Amino acid sequence: MTRRILLVVTNVAHFDSPSEHTGLWLSELTHAYDLFAAQGFEQRLVSPKGGLSPLEPRSLKWPNADASAKRWLADPSRQGLLSNTARPEDIDPKDFDAIYFTGGHAVMYDFPDDAGLQRLTRDLYEQGGVVASVCHGYCGLLNTKLSDGSLLVAGRRLTGFTWVEELLAGVGKLVPYNAEHEMKQRGARFEKALLPFVPKAVVDGRLVTGQNPQSAKVTAERVIELL
Repeated sequence: MTRRILLVVTNVAHFDSPSEHTGLWLSELTHAYDLFAAQGFEQRLVSPKGGLSPLEPRSLKWPNADASAKRWLADPSRQGLLSNTARPEDIDPKDFDAIYFTGGHAVMYDFPDDAGLQRLTRDLYEQGGVVASVCHGYCGLLNTKLSDGSLLVAGRRLTGFTWVEELLAGVGKLVPYNAEHEMKQRGARFEKALLPFVPKAVVDGRLVTGQNPQSAKVTAERVIELL
C-alpha cells in the first residue's frame, strides 16, 4: 500500500515587524519531499489557512539554496504546490500515515495554536501514524494535546532549533519567544548536537524531530524507516 505523508508549511511572511521578512525555509521542505518521492510516497501540503506559503528570503540565497531548493524554484508545478496548499479542514487524517512539520521562523507564529493542525496531529498519532518536525517545525507540537488531555511532547525525547542557533543566526531579538525554553517548560526531554548547525535527528517511538535545516534529510530518513 502506498504511504501518504502530510507536509505542513506556514502562511506567515514576516516577523513582528512587516519589514523583517520570513517564511518557509525551502530546503526543509524540498529535502524531505525528494526523499519521500523517491520512495513512491504520496504527499500533500497543508498550511493553517491554506493557499500561499511564502518563502524565507535567506533560504533562497547561497549557501542555503542548494540543488534541491533550486529545482523547486525552477519548476512551475512545484511552485504551484506552494501557492495552493490545503487547509486543515480539507484533510482527513485517516488518509495519511505521517505528518511532517517544516520550519522557518514564520512557523513560530502560526503553528503553535492552530486548532486544525493540532487535530490532524493528534488524530494521526493516535491512529498509529508518525509525527515529525524539523528545525522550528517543532513549534507546531508545543501545544498539541492527546485525547487524554496530556501534551504530546511531555516526557518525550526531541530536538529542534536551539537558542544558541538563534543567537548565532542573529535573530535572537526578532523571534517572538525562545522555542527551546518553551518546549522544556512543557516537559519535553530536549536534546541537541554537540555543535550548532550540524545534522541531528531524535526518534522517540513514532515521534521524529530534527534540530536545524541541516537535519531535514536525516529526519526524513528516520520517518521512512518507521514507515
